[in-house]
Amino acid sequence: MKRIIVSVTNDLAADNRVFRMCATLDEMGVEVKLIGRRLPASRPLAPRPYVTRRMRLLFTKGPLFYAEFNLRLFFYLLFSRFDLLLANDLDTLPANFLVARLRRKELVYDSHEYFTQVPELIGRPNVQAIWEWLEKQMVPHLKHAVTVCESIAAIYRQQYQVPFRVVRNLPVKAEWEAIPAEKRVNESRPIILYQGALNVGRGLEQAIRAMELLDGALLVLAGSGDIEKELYHLVTALQLEERVKFVGRLPVEELGWLTRQARLGISIEQDLGLNYRYALPNKLFDYIQARVPVVVSNLPEMKRVVEHYQVGLVSGSHEPAQLAGTFREALFNESRRIEWQQNLEIAAAELTWEKEKEIVRELFGPLLEK
Repeated sequence: MKRIIVSVTNDLAADNRVFRMCATLDEMGVEVKLIGRRLPASRPLAPRPYVTRRMRLLFTKGPLFYAEFNLRLFFYLLFSRFDLLLANDLDTLPANFLVARLRRKELVYDSHEYFTQVPELIGRPNVQAIWEWLEKQMVPHLKHAVTVCESIAAIYRQQYQVPFRVVRNLPVKAEWEAIPAEKRVNESRPIILYQGALNVGRGLEQAIRAMELLDGALLVLAGSGDIEKELYHLVTALQLEERVKFVGRLPVEELGWLTRQARLGISIEQDLGLNYRYALPNKLFDYIQARVPVVVSNLPEMKRVVEHYQVGLVSGSHEPAQLAGTFREALFNESRRIEWQQNLEIAAAELTWEKEKEIVRELFGPLLEK
């Protein structure tokens, strides 16, 4: 049986893309081992059909974290048995790239975003320059690479002449069952749901401020991230504790129950660099699969999906008053919602991992046969 080692810098608890990739490789008869890290607040992992390993590290963020992670990963990979490596994002690529070269093994690179253009780097030119240098040293030498949307793939193809393929973050087709009583949200107001990282540029401050102007609804933030404390303080300062609720980062299964009970899902990233401009995040497709109408930013990839399937609204502004009006329209315009619900059935049937994973099979199949 062929062996593949998959690596990612998160704690493996809530990364749907990595979970689906590993599950697909397992279905192909591959022995999969997924490596991440353990954080102080990491929850136990639900049983999976493949092996997982979470490294305990001394550092949890910053350059020392990335250096320690890649150093530990390098030596682990160097002395492990495997036939193929899968590196998720640029922050795991150095160790994978070096070991693949030393041991003359195949490497697949999965870029979940346009890493060097994330908002956290835009305002830090020195740090951004280091990541750009690392990318230029490694990516041009790759033979097998994928990313999340056509816009980012086109940039990489032009910049590095590497044939990046597109594997979108589509969810597994859901066969819905009744929501168990213990999973039901005890809330009579309609829920506006944001699921994902609480990071800079996600439009979360503006969404919270919009709730000052929107009565009769609850904004639920499901996730954690770099600006989590700042968002808590903003909610407290605006006295919005009754209108905004933080539920933390939930396991995949728990998040699925919550998503189904939302009346509106939001993905309102700001245009802070090319990474967000071309964002096509998991949560958009998760909302659609749960048959939840959406509000998204006026950014090309998300806008294309929403307008093609007619499953929600595109917000032309992040100004809180306009956001509040858009949320209100999406929540309470019943004639539109009836149309969206019909269209969501069509979109949910088409936008599934069962169809998208054929690209994964086409990519990995020949490599595993070598």
